[in-house]
Formats: sequence, C-alpha cells, structure tokens
Amino acid sequence: MSSTNTTHTTLHVAAQAPQGGDGSEARPLNRIQQAADIATAGDTVVVHEGIYRENVNPKHAGTNIERITYTAAPNEHVTIAGSEIATNWQSDGQGIWHVEIPNTRFGEFNPYAEPLEGDWLIAPKTWKPTLGEIYINGSSMYQASSYDEMLTAKPRTTGLGPEWVTIPTPIKAPEKTIYQWHAQVDETKTTIWANFHDIDPNHECIEYNVRKTCFYPDQTGIGYITVRGFELRQAACPWAPPTADQPGLIGPHWSKGWIIEDNDIHDARCSAVSLGKEYSTGQNESYFIKDKPGYQYQLEGVFRARHIGWDKDTIGSHIVRNNTIHDCGQNGIVGNMGGVFSTIEHNKIYNIGTKYEYFGYEIAGIKLHAAIDVRIVNNDIHDCALGTWLDWQAQGTRVSRNIYRSNDRDFMIEVTHGPCLFDNNIFASPYNFDNVAQGSAFVHNLFAGSTRKITVPDRFTPYHLPHSTTLLGTAPVYGNDDRLLQNVFTAARTIPDTQTRGTEIYDGATEDMSEYIDEVMKLGGGDVDVYEQVTQPAYVEGNAYFNGTKHYNREAHSFSSSHSLGLSFEEHDDGGLWCSYDVPETPEVPTCLIDSVRLGTPRITKEAYENPDGTPLCINQDITGSPRDTQPAPGPFMNLSTGKHIIKVF
Repeated sequence: MSSTNTTHTTLHVAAQAPQGGDGSEARPLNRIQQAADIATAGDTVVVHEGIYRENVNPKHAGTNIERITYTAAPNEHVTIAGSEIATNWQSDGQGIWHVEIPNTRFGEFNPYAEPLEGDWLIAPKTWKPTLGEIYINGSSMYQASSYDEMLTAKPRTTGLGPEWVTIPTPIKAPEKTIYQWHAQVDETKTTIWANFHDIDPNHECIEYNVRKTCFYPDQTGIGYITVRGFELRQAACPWAPPTADQPGLIGPHWSKGWIIEDNDIHDARCSAVSLGKEYSTGQNESYFIKDKPGYQYQLEGVFRARHIGWDKDTIGSHIVRNNTIHDCGQNGIVGNMGGVFSTIEHNKIYNIGTKYEYFGYEIAGIKLHAAIDVRIVNNDIHDCALGTWLDWQAQGTRVSRNIYRSNDRDFMIEVTHGPCLFDNNIFASPYNFDNVAQGSAFVHNLFAGSTRKITVPDRFTPYHLPHSTTLLGTAPVYGNDDRLLQNVFTAARTIPDTQTRGTEIYDGATEDMSEYIDEVMKLGGGDVDVYEQVTQPAYVEGNAYFNGTKHYNREAHSFSSSHSLGLSFEEHDDGGLWCSYDVPETPEVPTCLIDSVRLGTPRITKEAYENPDGTPLCINQDITGSPRDTQPAPGPFMNLSTGKHIIKVF
C-alpha cells in the first residue's frame, strides 16, 4: 500500500493473492470489495489481471476534487463477472443435460426464482422469463418457457417487438436459438436443464448468473467514482422502467459525478449502464397495484424526486465514454432522472434487445427519461432493436455526431417539448425516426430512412426552468414546433409503419409563431380548446432531397434530385469506422451557419437552443469536427461535392 504526500492511497488487488494482504503492491488484497470497503476520497484501486466473481459495492464517496478511482492495471485484462461456473453436468441423453445448484450458493437473490416483470413490460404474455441466464463459452443461451419446449428446442426466426409494427422482427442468427435452457427452483436447490445438442458442457465453460450487479453501490449518494478499463459481464439485473428502481450491471445509484470509461460491458440480462432513479420515488406500482396507469405514477415520481433533492448539486453530471457496450436484453445505457447534466460520448453500442426474448416499451441502446442538458456525442450505435429513445423532459438535450446503422429503428423521441438539438448525425437504417414530440431541431443530419410522426394530445408531461430540474409546467404534445435546417434526405422507400422519407409530413403547418398566433386570434382566442385547433409552426429550410424524397410545401429554399446518395460503412481492425458516400450532384441551395439566434425558442418551454452553461452555440463543425465555412453544405459532411468520398466517422 503506497501513499502520496497528501495521504492518498493506492490499493492493489490481485485475484491469486493469498488472504491477509494489506493492499500494497507486494501484499495485494484478493477481492475488489476489500478495497471498496476502505477506499476513501483521493484513493486509487489498481486491480490486476484475473476474473473477479463478485459485485463491487463502493462504501465511500469521492469528491469533485478527490475522486476514488478503480482501474485495471496497465496492459492487464481484468474481468468482473456476475456469474459462476457450472460443473458436473449430468447427461439425460439426446443432447439434454442438467445440473443441480444448492440455493445457498445464491444467498438472498436467486435469479432463477426472480421473474422478469414490471411496468411497460408487454411480452411474452403467456409466461414470465426469469432474471437468470446460461452462457456457453460467453455466449448466452435462450430461456424456454417449459421443460418440453427446451426438449424440442426449435429455431426461433422472429422475435417480440412493438405491437404497432406490422413487419415481423427477424432474428439475425436463428441457428443460435436452439440452445435453450429451463430451470426449476425448490426449497433447497435450483435445477437447470439445457439442450446443448452436440456440445458436451463438461468440456466447455458454462456459466450461470448469480449476482444482480457487478459494480453498483447498495446506498445512494456514493458519488465521484471513476471505473476504468474493466470487462464487466453477466449480471442478472432486473427490468428497469422509469417507474422503478433501475439497477444496472454498473451504475452510480442516484449520485453525482461518476466517470465510466474504457470498459467492455456486456451480457446484462436487462441494462448495462444505469444512470437511473432509486426505489423511493416509485417501484412498479402500476404493475402491482393496478389502480393508476404507469403514466400517472411516473408523473408523481418526478415530483417525489424533487422532494428528495433531485437537482444539479446532488444528482447526475456523469460521464460515460469510450466504452464498448453490447449483448444486453433491454439497454446499453438506461436512466430516468439520474442522468441529468451527463455526457455520453464515443461509446460503441450494439446487439441491444436483439435476442427478442421479451419486449417492453423501454428497450433501446440508450433509453433516457428526463435527459436534461444531456450530451449524446459521437457514439456508434448499431444492430439494436432501437438505437436511442429519449422519453419525457428531453430539455436542453443535444444529440451530435452519432452514427446509427443496421438498427430495427434508429431513434425515438417522445412526449417532450424541446429544446432538443440533433446535429451532424447519420441515421442510416431503413427506419430512421419516431417523432412523438415537439420542439426539436434537426440540423445538418443525414436521413437515409423513413420516419413516423404523431401527436400525443392525451398525455401531459413536465417541462422545467432552463438548465434546471425545477418544474415549470406540464403540456401535451401537439406536434411540430420543429426546426429542420440544412439536412440531407436520401431514403430509397417509405417502409411500412412510417409516413415519410422527407419533410412533406409538415405540410399544413403554420410557417412561424406570428402566423400561429394570427390563426389562434381568428378563432377568437380563448383557452386550450382554441390553441389546440391550430397546427404549430414548422421551420424548414435549406435541405437537400435525394432519391426523389419530398420537401415541405412551404420550404423557401431546397434542393431536389431523383438520384440516390450512396452510403456505406466499413469497420477497420483498429476499431475505426469509415463512411463512404457518393454524391450524384452537388446540391445548390442557400445556406448559412446555424446558431442559437437562428434556432429561436420552442413555444412551450421558451428555452433557447444553447449550451448547458447558457451561452449561445453555433453548429460550425461537421461530423468529424472539421470547421464549416459560412455557406456550408447540407448534411453532416463538410464536403458534399459531386463524386465519391470516404471519411472516418468514429
């Protein structure tokens, strides 16, 4: 154990060290939790190579000046696993094997006795999956609803998804779905049967879930902690709706100032990184009590959170960056209210919700409620059931320089009133966007798919004072009040369940706030019943429409072409992502640098599109960070001249 002149301590942990270490490099501890019990502000915990099958429960907080840092030793692979190894499998013949595990091995939490349930979990309807999983050499198997289903183990070709989507959701690797398991729990033991087909489990590494989390404080308020350089995997974390406690495989548990960086986080039963709320503000009351809808309990939860101190001084301001997050059932990153004022930057997020074993209205690579002043910047999000979903109170939020590709759906924004800024993003999947909100600004994006846009007049959701959690009011979503400036649209077709490839969906909107008010006054003025009769404005200008996509009928300046703008991606061995785009003709359209003045303010919130500190912003860089000139090309690329271009985007 070493100390600096300011008494900060470096604690060492080594998996193979004998008991009785003191945390020095010569006599390291052998469990990370041993260090977590004693590390205090300013200390560093260096963890050496090995697999640590434990949940790390930090007992002490750092400070903004003196953080507590947990880091993998340089050039050493350190794994924190929520699983144990299952051995001594017994063959039942025909590829079926079973193992019996004493319940004492699980303690108070047995994932195979815990149903996956809660608010907004929709399917399956005929049985309840559990929180447990089984892994063959690190790859998760599929849970069967019964012993008989496991016995026959037929391939699954389509998965569970939104009820309003008419196209069946295909499972990309149906050959893996025949590896199924079923468990039964009695008073003394848990028996797991698995259909391994031609695999002998005694010759492979078979793991099973034991712990709910891998790195997560039991207590709230344990702030200013850095977690860096680990592999964190295989936790039996529960379904995490916005009306419940939201534990993830890793997370700060309702505190402030965590940094989660440079990790490989995967195989959470539900959510990998949680920036979510805690227990006291709601715990699935709609699901269990059934007296009020989840919407009402969620609205109450916002007020309850304010009563227990939800504000910028105590909650949020986390950084989640440079992680690889993958192969999780519900979310790569989740959070209601606990992620305010945070930055989510340069993460690679994929294979989220794509086993399709269950479905609920909370599944996405990133799913955030109340993302006040959150920055989602330069992430590569692909092969997810839904790339990102911003729900309720996405106020002051900025989504910038992200790449969405090969997702079932790229993005959804729901029941929020702005300002939310989308700039310099590539939406490359056939289904780009669900716009179930108002007051968003879309600037210099590339849309290669189609979009659905709807209003929600029957749900009033909160909005806040600028850059604050202080509540200002509630309002429904009337639709529009959006800004669509200097984007590129190039979708080949409008796929089922969507409405548009361009901006013609805004036809009929008023042109600006002056016209909107004039139309209200023509109806005699009055209260809500009058205002809701008039369509809110749409601010649409300077967009380029390829592939025959259509523009808003009152767009003053635009460019249209029947030719396609070709788009493809290539991943390199170093992890870099390169984008190739082929411009059939240079768009000739008047443009300008877009800034806070040009964007104005949304009608309901009256908050400017600006930086979190209240200073004006200007979108004067492209997706790569290169500076734009004063008459920039539409879309996320600085160069949109005729011909083929290849640039690194991640």
